[in-house]
Amino acid sequence: MQLNSLNTSPPAEAQTALLACNGAARWATRMLEARPFASPAALFARCNDVWYNECREADWREAFAQHPRIGDIDSLKEKYAATKTWAAGEQQGVKQASTATLEQLAAANRAYEEKFGFLFIVCATGKSAEEMLRLLQGRLENNQEEELLVAMGEQCKITHLRLRKLLAEEALPEAPRSQVTTHVLDTSAGHPGQNISIRLKARAGAQWQTIAQGITNADGRIADLLPPGRILPPGNYQMAFDTGKYFGNQKIRGFYPEVDIAFTIFDGSHYHVPLLVNPFGYSTYRGS
Repeated sequence: MQLNSLNTSPPAEAQTALLACNGAARWATRMLEARPFASPAALFARCNDVWYNECREADWREAFAQHPRIGDIDSLKEKYAATKTWAAGEQQGVKQASTATLEQLAAANRAYEEKFGFLFIVCATGKSAEEMLRLLQGRLENNQEEELLVAMGEQCKITHLRLRKLLAEEALPEAPRSQVTTHVLDTSAGHPGQNISIRLKARAGAQWQTIAQGITNADGRIADLLPPGRILPPGNYQMAFDTGKYFGNQKIRGFYPEVDIAFTIFDGSHYHVPLLVNPFGYSTYRGS
């Protein structure tokens, strides 16, 4: 489909297509009302605006409920049929998982649902089952409000991916990178810090509140910490690196169980927060 087709399709047809991208009825309705979109950029900007500013918790939970459990694609019910093909493609990493990992995923999913009351939502594209398991286990440490914020962001990433699949015939520009990015270099070994769990936190009164989570890739980076086009309001933020577990997994005794870097966002520009770390020291700077 091209953008013009989405703009001119009968309302019922267009709404069905939008619901396949995001199962929240309010989101789909507001997007439908915003037609015609002048450009793909206008479509994606409206996607974020509706999701974060016009939808509420009930809408977010409605969207979450349309997803299959990670690693359990075949258990989809009939009402999920519209998104089954896309979901299967998004969860390719699970198909290569060992039985032990899948069993751990299933157990962690049950614990997650019992704690939070909704399915574990993660933008699974490009992630292995082992990485999703680590993310799930890390997010189980969140409180209810934090996890809702993290899951919202993951749902927004998924919505962008599905909109791009919907407009597969359109010459779309590359998706914007996350406003906040990071790169970890293990200076003691001279290579990127892979598989480090990172939390992005915002001020909530006198405390820090997790708003996004990720795990560094083989290059020590997290490219999609925030959804495309998501701009954080100016203020103080913190990036927390689980360096203790990183070195512990290598049987290395480190001095810092966690590295917390506080920084200030001034505007809508890109912020890169790199970390140079070894078992007994670390440094950071504003990168480019």
